Amino acid sequence: MTSFLRALGVLFNLVLLAVLVGVGVLGYAWWRYGQDLPDVRQLATYEPPTVTRVHAGDGRLLAEFAKERRVWIPIHAIPIRMQQAFVAAEDQNFWHHHGIDPQGVASAVIDNLRRVVNDERPRGASTITQQVAKNFLLTNEMSLDRKIKEAILAIRMERVLSKERILELYLNEIFLGYRAYGIAAAALNYFDKSLDDLTLGEIAFIAGLPKAPSRYDPARNAEVARARRDYVIGRMLDDGYITAEEAEAARAEPFVLRARGGQADVASADYFLEEVRRKLVGELGEAGFYEGGLSVRTTVQPEIQRIADLALRRGLSTYDRRTGWRGPLASLPGIGPDQPWQEALATVDPGIALLNWQKAVVLAAGAERAEIGFADGDTGMIQAADLKWARPADAEGKLGPEPTRADQVLAAGDVILVEDIAGPDEAPRFALRQRPALEGAVVVLDPNTGRVLAMTGGFDFRQSSFNRATQAWRQPGSSFKPFVYLAALENGYTPASIVLDAPIVVDQGPDQPKWKPENYSQRFYGPSTLRLGLEKSRNLMTVRLAQAIGMDDVIDVAHRFGIDRNLQGFLAGSLGSNEVTLLGLTSAYAELVNGGKKLTPVLIERIQDRYGDTLMRRDDRACEGCAVESYDGGLPPLLPDTRPAVTDPRYAYQMTNMLAGVVERGTASSAARLGRPLAGKTGTSNDFKDAWFVGFSPDLVTGVFVGYDQPKSMGDHESGSTLALPIWTEIMEKALADTPPNPFRVPPGVQLVRIDAASGALPGPSTKDVILEAFLPGTAPTSEYASGEVVGGETAFYDPPGQGRPAAPAVPATPPVTGDGLY
Repeated sequence: MTSFLRALGVLFNLVLLAVLVGVGVLGYAWWRYGQDLPDVRQLATYEPPTVTRVHAGDGRLLAEFAKERRVWIPIHAIPIRMQQAFVAAEDQNFWHHHGIDPQGVASAVIDNLRRVVNDERPRGASTITQQVAKNFLLTNEMSLDRKIKEAILAIRMERVLSKERILELYLNEIFLGYRAYGIAAAALNYFDKSLDDLTLGEIAFIAGLPKAPSRYDPARNAEVARARRDYVIGRMLDDGYITAEEAEAARAEPFVLRARGGQADVASADYFLEEVRRKLVGELGEAGFYEGGLSVRTTVQPEIQRIADLALRRGLSTYDRRTGWRGPLASLPGIGPDQPWQEALATVDPGIALLNWQKAVVLAAGAERAEIGFADGDTGMIQAADLKWARPADAEGKLGPEPTRADQVLAAGDVILVEDIAGPDEAPRFALRQRPALEGAVVVLDPNTGRVLAMTGGFDFRQSSFNRATQAWRQPGSSFKPFVYLAALENGYTPASIVLDAPIVVDQGPDQPKWKPENYSQRFYGPSTLRLGLEKSRNLMTVRLAQAIGMDDVIDVAHRFGIDRNLQGFLAGSLGSNEVTLLGLTSAYAELVNGGKKLTPVLIERIQDRYGDTLMRRDDRACEGCAVESYDGGLPPLLPDTRPAVTDPRYAYQMTNMLAGVVERGTASSAARLGRPLAGKTGTSNDFKDAWFVGFSPDLVTGVFVGYDQPKSMGDHESGSTLALPIWTEIMEKALADTPPNPFRVPPGVQLVRIDAASGALPGPSTKDVILEAFLPGTAPTSEYASGEVVGGETAFYDPPGQGRPAAPAVPATPPVTGDGLY
């Protein structure tokens, strides 16, 4: 008995000694390897670089910007099934251990003994916490030192971070193949789904990827990937996360992989998107934008953007066909109907986005037609009748004779661009196209909110990223005139006031020739109403009006409407010799139709950070009655209107009403066919270098600019009416197709009076045309006889600013002659 007790004591001492040695070894290792390790507390606020996603106004994706394809999802937004799947597959004791899993280590040791005997690769026993320590704070070095440091950091991490934070870091950082970091990026890459839309089988597949993403790629190893998915499903079943029925259904799911970026879910707005990118990089910096994980909701409406893109392309191409044919994109030798052409055609880059055009190669050309082939192997025909526009043009732009045969324009092997011009129910009918040398831009915005709904900065973004809607400063020509007429209204004139349309000569100073402006028609029409002067875009009336009220008042109005570049106090400025951008001019017109309220064009509706918190929103007004759980169907809450006024709403309506006359009877009368309330103004600069039309309905404003990048004449009579207006009309027709034709809103304090359109007086026996005119109280005509007060004289001389202004003599009024000015 004594010997037994003595032996037991020796054994106890040996065990105690072993324990003390072990503790000492662990303590020494803790001390040695714990020196200079990273501070785990930094992970409490760690924010990895994540994808910034930019969305259209309807929620569709526009683009992603990132250095690493990672989408950060807060733990509370990660589906519980996804969390359970990763815990079951990677660390079943995650919620209970303290950084290291002794049970898992023991199991791994036993399993590795078997693996060594079978000459298999040993498996690790790293917990999720250890993997976070390795991924964030250490390297991938395979060594005992790293494993010890990993374990120390894992224990420290469990002391300062919650389990939820550790799992959040893991699920958002883990690499899951195809440059996807984190579960959200993997869900998009493999299935093109959000996490909430994943099936149980898809969740299990993603949870099985961390071990070896390339090995379990179903595109390469479908059976291996399926086996790994089923293993994860089994682990979830064993741990009680799912039922047997759910496991069976998940195992029966087929792999349905989807490519990302399907056209149904991704919108296109290249110029708009680049404007947003430049703005945000300027405000947030490169790192803040590309690594910030932002969700940016923009204002662009993809359908309106598509309409604008195609309308501008059609308008520029229509003009371009008047300038002749400049030749094919390329020539492929040895091409014919009996030779394969698809591979050779695929190598030719058209240099532009095709949109509604197609790339084709001429297989054969004869007198009546040319046979063409497409990249997919289909063929088609171009009839000689559709090639009459393709006149040869020399280096100076002089056109040759009109072709009468197809082979006068095209030859076998020519690579060309074509458009199917057949109707919806007709067989394909192809017409020859070419990339225009002329450029242009379109802006569409909401006049009540400033939201930019579409922005097209040129014919093709790939060809040129220069945004002609925001970066091109050009002369507006007569599209500036509404602000001259608004200055007159603010100075007591009415739309029925009479201005003389007659020659005027301006002294431009010493050693300078006299300036003699002319109407487009080079005719003079005598006394005419302000309305008629604007509708017919009379230059001489505009100059006389600016002379009478003073250019200082004109400049003041322009400044209030945001037009302030290169404005000078010379009368030539009244005809639009200053410089504007299309976005700036369109915004100014929007302030006319919205009742004279200041408008700032905006491209971004809201920005959220990676956690879903709002960083910025377009409308930051407080709305006490908006945050409700349910809507009872009553009146919506009223929001305060905090916009400052840039002019009296009554004057703004008078101008809107006058601009409506431009569409009804004036230089934009071709748009009257739309049969709805519309208003706007044409504009053409000197020598036909710039063509404009800016116009609006009550709730939509569209501006169109057309011109060469290096300003030069577009040709005689190529004006705002012939170039910009058709593009504008197509956009408005399609954008407003499903909306009712609402009238323009009339503010309080405006009287609508029927008057003689010619004299501006009340209708009388000789009246031919009666219109409804807008007057302020006390300013409407009181008789059927025109007022004797006329702005201007037979011939007027005007000194430069500061040298005096002559009085405007009164002359008898005479009915004006209808003009045909296009400016």
